[in-house]
Amino acid sequence: MSMRELVVLGTASQAPTRRRNHNGYVLRWDDEVILFDPGEGSQRQLLHTTVTATDLTRICVTHFHGDHCLGLPGTIQRLSLDRVAHSVAVHFPAGGAEYFARLRHATSFYETAELRVEPIEADGQRITLGCGTLEARRLRHPIETYGYRLVEPDGYRMLPEKLAAYGIAGPAVGELIRVGHLDLDGRRVTRDEVSVPRPGQRFAFVMDTGLCDGVYALAEHADLLVIESTFLESEAALAAEVGHLTAAQAARVATESGVRRLLLTHFSQRYPDPRRFHDEAREHFDGDLIIAEDLTTVQLPPRRVASAG
Repeated sequence: MSMRELVVLGTASQAPTRRRNHNGYVLRWDDEVILFDPGEGSQRQLLHTTVTATDLTRICVTHFHGDHCLGLPGTIQRLSLDRVAHSVAVHFPAGGAEYFARLRHATSFYETAELRVEPIEADGQRITLGCGTLEARRLRHPIETYGYRLVEPDGYRMLPEKLAAYGIAGPAVGELIRVGHLDLDGRRVTRDEVSVPRPGQRFAFVMDTGLCDGVYALAEHADLLVIESTFLESEAALAAEVGHLTAAQAARVATESGVRRLLLTHFSQRYPDPRRFHDEAREHFDGDLIIAEDLTTVQLPPRRVASAG
């Protein structure tokens, strides 16, 4: 079975606390293992999880503020130290290429790992993966910032009882899925007659931003939305000034976008009690709500089930 889950390495914004490490999130999605926004200490946090640097296939950086990227030097050097055999793609805002170059070669080391440097150069840029499409959308922050979402194509769920009624089995099932129909004894059986739609899953990652169109585009129908909620609504004016969201705003985005599971993270050090984020968000979102904690694992919800009609 494929594995689709998020491993949380850190949940603090700007400054770590005794209980919260800087940002860091690993998405396991079938054969892809994507590290998002490795903040300071991410390499060490990985040691407390079942993920290793060797597992990583891709790194996505939303922007070049320190709490989202200062873990890059150690992570990149670890790839070479472990002599990772496969190439690792790295995505980041193209305007920050100079910062990436500095972080990549922050110190002297023997580079053996192969990095595929693939900057994000435009809003809506898409990268085709084996498991779906990775899309970047521009966010609203004082420096160039992109959020990411991974979208699996819609597919079909075959109905065994209907396949059996037509005597379709074995390789013929695969042909029916690929071609869309089979001709059996003078009758054409279409894929729609023996299946129901299987909506593809969606994961969205939204970090430092004020409210903007990009936030909603990323969050639309997400099965799991990971979104910053740096402040509470009592500091809404400050949040708007510095380009961040409140827990209430993030929750309203989730409700309006049809999100199934909402994970709030990137908390300001001024709030020692995480329950306040839960209570504020719950006023605006009645779905599955999680307040992120360091070193926890969050599963993607089970697939949406389409009716057989």
